[in-house]
Amino acid sequence: MSKQKPVRLSKAAREINLAISSVVEFLEGKGHAVDANPNSKLTPEMYSLLIVEFQGDITAKKSSRKKKERVEVKETIALETIQAKEEAKKLAEEKRKAEEESQKLAEVKRKEEEEQKIKEKEAIEAKELKEAKEETVEKEIKKTPSKLKVLDKIDLNPKKPKKKEVVADKPQEKEVKPESKKEEVQEVKEKVKPKKDEIETVRIKPQILAGPKIMGKIDIPKPVASSSGAMKTKRKRKRINKPETSKPGGRTTGGASNDRKGARNKKKKRTVEYTPQQIQKEIKETLAKLKNKGKSKGVKLRRQKREEVAKRAANEDTMLEMEKSILKLTEFVTVSELASMMDLSVTDIISACMSLGMLVSINQRIDAETITVIAEEFGYIVEFVSADIQDAIEEEEDDPADLEPRPAIVTVMGHVDHGKTSLLDFIRKENVISGEAGGITQHIGAYSVDLGEGKRMTFLDTPGHESFTAMRARGAQVTDVVIIVIAADDSVMPQTKEAINHAQAAGVPIVFAFNKMDKPGVNVDKVKEELSQMNILVEDWGGKYQSQEISAKMGTNIDELLEKVLLEAEMLNLQANPNKRAVGTVIESTLDKGRGYVTTLLVNGGTLKKGDVLLSGQTSGKIKAIFNEKGQKINNVKPGFPASILGLDGATDAGDQFHVLESEKEARSIASKRSQLQREQSLRSARHITLDELGRRIALGEFNELNIIIKADVTGSMEALSDSLQKLSTPKVAVKVLLKGIGQISDSDVNLASASDAIIIGFQVRPSSTARKLAEKEEVQIKLYSIIYDVIDDVKDAMEGMLSAKIEEKIVGMIEVREVFKITRIGTIAGCFVTEGKILRNNSIRLIRDGVVKYTGKLGSLKRFKDDVKEVTKDYECGLNINNFNDIQVGDQIESYEEIEVRQTLGK
Repeated sequence: MSKQKPVRLSKAAREINLAISSVVEFLEGKGHAVDANPNSKLTPEMYSLLIVEFQGDITAKKSSRKKKERVEVKETIALETIQAKEEAKKLAEEKRKAEEESQKLAEVKRKEEEEQKIKEKEAIEAKELKEAKEETVEKEIKKTPSKLKVLDKIDLNPKKPKKKEVVADKPQEKEVKPESKKEEVQEVKEKVKPKKDEIETVRIKPQILAGPKIMGKIDIPKPVASSSGAMKTKRKRKRINKPETSKPGGRTTGGASNDRKGARNKKKKRTVEYTPQQIQKEIKETLAKLKNKGKSKGVKLRRQKREEVAKRAANEDTMLEMEKSILKLTEFVTVSELASMMDLSVTDIISACMSLGMLVSINQRIDAETITVIAEEFGYIVEFVSADIQDAIEEEEDDPADLEPRPAIVTVMGHVDHGKTSLLDFIRKENVISGEAGGITQHIGAYSVDLGEGKRMTFLDTPGHESFTAMRARGAQVTDVVIIVIAADDSVMPQTKEAINHAQAAGVPIVFAFNKMDKPGVNVDKVKEELSQMNILVEDWGGKYQSQEISAKMGTNIDELLEKVLLEAEMLNLQANPNKRAVGTVIESTLDKGRGYVTTLLVNGGTLKKGDVLLSGQTSGKIKAIFNEKGQKINNVKPGFPASILGLDGATDAGDQFHVLESEKEARSIASKRSQLQREQSLRSARHITLDELGRRIALGEFNELNIIIKADVTGSMEALSDSLQKLSTPKVAVKVLLKGIGQISDSDVNLASASDAIIIGFQVRPSSTARKLAEKEEVQIKLYSIIYDVIDDVKDAMEGMLSAKIEEKIVGMIEVREVFKITRIGTIAGCFVTEGKILRNNSIRLIRDGVVKYTGKLGSLKRFKDDVKEVTKDYECGLNINNFNDIQVGDQIESYEEIEVRQTLGK
């Protein structure tokens, strides 16, 4: 029996008709730890438990599906019945038309047969008449007793007259040709004198005349229009009849001869019957002639070109429509870019990710598999165009005989300020944290450590701040083992959970280090309990994950932690081939004023040497120098070791793969193609303002945009800062990053900021002297930071400052009207008593009667006794009048209020 394959969590949830979270909760209740990722695999045992428990749901789903299928089958049958009826109707109509055509053809055939019978009958009658004539002539000849003497032969065909033969013993006589056949016969009878011994019978063979034979058709061209517009017609030629002249032999020339020629040349009219097929053919030929008539060859060529252009334009439109549904991506994109390329709202993309069990933000990058699933859901096809260029790079295959052990790559991850860098400081016997701004790591540090006994290990230190999500993801992708550092005096924080998710997604072993055990009163069991709620059980609690309680500050149990990490690495049997061209991953990239672009990378296979031609992302170059993590020059880098190199022509993105190629020409060509594809993707993802967006801004009544230019020291910090600032965008204030790059702030950055009214943010970089002077002249603000907290807080304040202040009313006091006095030329004076708060002379007031506001305005005067006062406090009497209002009655309430401006926050 074949072994059952594991089943995806999403597939099992669909089969039992339950949500993924419900399935995970059920399996946790049964003692099975499962990640809530839809792509998680379920063992056959877990799958069997689900099937047994939720058999009723499966049955209900199947019955519902069968019912739906039955309804669909009925609808299909009904639709097919309607279509069959329509087809039958069409067939009946076609049959009727065919019968009508056959009847017409039969009628034509019948007419042809009747005409043929008439013609045959006429021919028979003509034949019988000729035979009767011949018999009469023969009888007359037989009655004569003497034998007839043949004098000459008579040709009865008038078309071909022949000369008469003259007998030798008779003189030649001139004769005039008779006009008809009967006269010829009568003349013969009179001239011939029959003799008894000479009797000869003359038989005349009748010639049956057939109708004229049609040999073809003559197309008579129509008259052509002249340039003046009149029709040119040929003048009919006049025939001149010559006078008749007599020739020997009795023949005449002149008019009679011409008349006979004309009579012979005239064609007899004959009715010809055509079949319907011939008629249609004639019509088509005539239309074709009319269409092409009068058009030159040039006109035909121009028409043909126009048709080709129209056809090509139609094909291009079709291809454009097809290309609209294809997304061409060069790398992983953010949620916002994907929404722009598919012309959807960001909310739709986030909702689709939530249905897959993923919580994403607007600027979070999503991987290729998730992009493909989401795009297919909205009817798009994804093409990763960089794959074609990647295929053009030939990678050498490893020979098992060339494989050698390599050092393990260990990534230290965890929440900010939980002691990751302190742990590495103790292992390396150095103090890295003292050089970090604010005491927090803001870069990925790569270090190679000698553990003694010939064992080495490469450590990657990742930032723990929430802004460095992309850095943690890259660290998890290039590592072999992950150390998750958790402070024992704290709890499992959000960035700790994120680091665990990254490590689980990468499928690498995890070792937990519970730090700060030297502090009094720590409760490590609380941390282990929180991990168990995430379906992570350490070995102390019967799980599979190794853990160690340490103190990075005091160095307690660090050796035991390293032994457990080495054990995990030995189980992986890490090997690499050092005898091939190097490949690996870029960790960081920065711009040094004196040395140029400095790239920190990690070699995964092969040996990287000085002078190699390197290709990484959109950059390429020849390696000029190689340095280790201590800044010492080295000549080569083996697999599993980090290094910094000089020689690339630009700053490559962190996380890009690098390859060593044979020639600089090939490297530059591939880098140029990648740059072009990146520009095309940027254009596709650029979202221009639309009418809908304008309508949204008008509906809000207030919309502001904060333009920012970011310059950082390394690419990782630049990306993290850009993503963090764009996340601050709200419906009323949007953060737009116009430019992001590494290196010092230059004059071009200041010019761009001046033209676009932007703020320049420098993260651990400084402006050049000319850029600083230009910024002062153009009044461009340059803000310099070393800690990412300060950047985010200041940008938040700037965004809140762009929002207009909110006007709120504050009730200052309430007054009761107790007496009313009407004074000429002054108006109504109210005698009042302050019941609550106080009333100020400059405050606005409302007059309220029976709970209804009657008037809103300003005070005309405020007095106590005869003196004007600025304010009257509670439990005091006063007199007042209201501007432009005299309808004051006893018992009215007067409310005194002032309008104050309240600063809006981004959360409101």
